[in-house]
Amino acid sequence: MSRPVVAIVGRPNVGKSTLFNALAGEMISIVKDTPGVTRDRIYADVTWLDNEFTMIDTGGIEPDSRDVLLSQMREQAQIAIDTADVIIFMTDVRQGLVDADSKVADMLRRSGKPVLLVVNKVDNFEKYMPDVYEFYNLGIGDPVPVSAASRLGIGDMLELLAEHFPESGGSQEEDDRPRIAIVGKPNVGKSSIVNRLLGENRVIVSDVAGTTRDAIDTAIIHNGKEYVFIDTAGLRRKSRIKEELERYSIIRTVTAVERADVVLMVIDATEGVTEQDAKIAGIAHERGKGVIIVVNKWDAIEKDDRTMKEYEKDIRHVLSYMPYAEIMYVSALTGQRLIKLYDMIDMVIENQTLRIATGVLNEIMTEAVALQQPPSDKGKRLKLYYITQVSVKPPTFVIFVNDKELMHFSYTRYLENKIREAFGFRGTPLKFFIRERKEKEQ
Repeated sequence: MSRPVVAIVGRPNVGKSTLFNALAGEMISIVKDTPGVTRDRIYADVTWLDNEFTMIDTGGIEPDSRDVLLSQMREQAQIAIDTADVIIFMTDVRQGLVDADSKVADMLRRSGKPVLLVVNKVDNFEKYMPDVYEFYNLGIGDPVPVSAASRLGIGDMLELLAEHFPESGGSQEEDDRPRIAIVGKPNVGKSSIVNRLLGENRVIVSDVAGTTRDAIDTAIIHNGKEYVFIDTAGLRRKSRIKEELERYSIIRTVTAVERADVVLMVIDATEGVTEQDAKIAGIAHERGKGVIIVVNKWDAIEKDDRTMKEYEKDIRHVLSYMPYAEIMYVSALTGQRLIKLYDMIDMVIENQTLRIATGVLNEIMTEAVALQQPPSDKGKRLKLYYITQVSVKPPTFVIFVNDKELMHFSYTRYLENKIREAFGFRGTPLKFFIRERKEKEQ
């Protein structure tokens, strides 16, 4: 089951980023050395009690003038309406109810999406509650008083938020259909690929980057099996600012990837692989999805016997963090190799859901340890006791050791390579958790 998506909407300075950081745990601006983890994080995974959800910050609004402010707020609200399962509409008790709040509230109310009205900066409930009641005038439910800065009322807010989450397991039948998200920069041919597979122009295609307005789910039956393609183009031409375009594209990508089993990362063969491609692919990698890199417009490339090899070298270099990803060279224009995508998707899903018996895993680990001794530090050597697979999508393993500190990343990678040598796992990342077990527990 994919995580619900929660978007925060509101005027400048009402405390959206304070709430975002409070829920995501202060780590948002820290740069991790992983492609796809941007300096300015606009999404974060949050766990609260038994609930997990993805939170998106729909963007900063610069109040140049009242008109611009309102149009930017409307655009921000539209992003939230398009992508989120639940919307937090944030207001400010100190500034009170203003006209822009009412206009955005109208949009949110008409959307039919669940909206939680949060009134921020309520540092003293007794003092400010009469002012909180004013927000009933928005007509979108009970205002929830919080102070994001002082962490007051956050638990109550999360409890109300969780009530709006979609029921897990409600659409069990739908879950059986493979879901494939098509992601990539604007104008690389994402919609053209869906059209070609579908055999009709269901998704509007034009040469203007960003003409596909919303993520569209398209069901396609191939050899009697149904596949759901999620086209993420979703850039609005209305957005004038490049950063806003990129932000919107990343939000769209995160929400689509969240719902997918396999991600088709589309790259324009005429442009080559870029840093933005690495950022977008990193989202799928972080979320443990199966990945197929689809190099489109291959018909437009002049080729010799080295072209494909050189191209693959470039892709593997820029996307070095995902060596497991499969690569396919296609043309949406001519239909070249597109039909083979289905076999590749089936294979990746099979690998995503592959389970390995514990006994077999431990044999592989014992052999790997015999071939390459585990690292040691200050006379203490790492001992590996036991390995077991705990889940799929992606395949996830727990290794029990005597000392977590001694388990270097490079040795985990070495064990991963040994498991891949035995079972392939092509197209899917593998996750490893290291647990400590004292010697006397053996």
